[in-house]
Amino acid sequence: MIYDYVIIGTGLAGLNAARLIPKNKRVLILCKMSTWNCNTFWAQGGIASAVDESDIPVHIKDTLEAGVNYNDKEAVELLSKKSQSTIKNLIDAGMKFDLNDKGELAYTKEAAHSRNRILHADGDATGRMMHIFLLEQCEHEIVTQAVVCDLLIKDDICYGVQYFVNETKQKVAYAHNTIIASGGVGSIYRYHTNSTANAGEIQGIIAEKGLALKDMEMMQFHPTVVRGTSFARKPLLSEALRGEGAYIVDENGYRFLFDYHKDGELAPRDVVSRSIFDYNKKTGLGVYLSFETFEKKAFKLRFPNIYSNLKELGYDLPFERVPISPAFHYSMGGIDVTMDGKVKGMKNLYAIGEAACTGVHGANRLASNSLLEGLVFSQIAIENSLKEDFKINQENYDKPIIEYIRNKEIDKDLKDNLRTIMWTHAGIVREHKALEESLKVIEEYLKKDVGRLLFLRLLTAKAILKAAINRKESLGAHYIQNWYFFDIKFT
Repeated sequence: MIYDYVIIGTGLAGLNAARLIPKNKRVLILCKMSTWNCNTFWAQGGIASAVDESDIPVHIKDTLEAGVNYNDKEAVELLSKKSQSTIKNLIDAGMKFDLNDKGELAYTKEAAHSRNRILHADGDATGRMMHIFLLEQCEHEIVTQAVVCDLLIKDDICYGVQYFVNETKQKVAYAHNTIIASGGVGSIYRYHTNSTANAGEIQGIIAEKGLALKDMEMMQFHPTVVRGTSFARKPLLSEALRGEGAYIVDENGYRFLFDYHKDGELAPRDVVSRSIFDYNKKTGLGVYLSFETFEKKAFKLRFPNIYSNLKELGYDLPFERVPISPAFHYSMGGIDVTMDGKVKGMKNLYAIGEAACTGVHGANRLASNSLLEGLVFSQIAIENSLKEDFKINQENYDKPIIEYIRNKEIDKDLKDNLRTIMWTHAGIVREHKALEESLKVIEEYLKKDVGRLLFLRLLTAKAILKAAINRKESLGAHYIQNWYFFDIKFT
């Protein structure tokens, strides 16, 4: 059987694409782990949208300024101009965002936005509520625990995907259209806020096929995650907290961020993350998020999930300060795509959401633009694919189907080293010599007899390191500093 669509990923972009595909189409959605294990589910703050027509140029300006004007302006304009109709389409379908006392949409503010334009749902569970809503809307087949290990590509046509159904067994699904919505690369970093499913394997396949990855050096680090937990995926403290009055202090209660930027806590994310990193390194003082401006009842109402999660960790909010540090959060770079979401150079392969690089985010993503990007460009991709109505001829794909080995015994130590290398040397602050040494280590790892999934992660790491080395000057989230430190053990 040939599917009309194979969608890789069950986050917001993939599920919204599925929602917009006509019900009479044959659709297969491949989910790497369980359906909830994606970045959308963990997104707290909200979704940005121009509030009205007069706000569109302001939203565009804010997005470009946050992205250090490295953004693709055409993509930014498209995002903002389509934001209101996209949100309305979702609301008309039944999605419920939080309302104010007047029964109107309740907009809040986040860092680097010049006005309130962030919609939220269930207080601080916007991603989760949107994810649940889109799952309820999905009438197509979803296969969980399906780990994509190859794209079947020949002569600029994608014939479908190959995926693991368990540790050893593999399947092939042929499709007229393949949509990559697999998310970012968080799990190749030691500390991150991402779903553990986001490990960059699909980006590795793209690199292996000789297709373009763009702006892979542009990795965003969220400034406020809870420090001191033992797991790699760190609990996120939403940007909306600072937008509504929380502030960052050292252990003596000093709001040091104003020493770095006039906007303090509301400066762009790259500035705040770098400032925390620098201040801690220079002073040795711990850094905390303070909630003392909040009244308890109002805090519990506005941020119920953060309140509950932090209570489980032993914090009584808003009375206690919480220790924080930055962690990897979001990939601005990704698979190079056209304005219609198509992978450049391909006829029927699309990439949407965090896996793609539309150019919207530039060198630093404006808070809460990512969910909006996933909605807008998934809709554009589906509209384009339906218009083109491309059909494959399965008989034309005559390449051998390779039987891959998913994991090997050697992988674990190398995987741990990879995550340490990326966090230490391709993280918040970078140094050219350390990047070059890191690339040499990754290239040596690629020569080893590793499992398929680690091999693909290594290809993605290689692409990030090469892009970082090639950008000689600091720009947005890519920050170069003249110091050198390299002590990764070579396994």
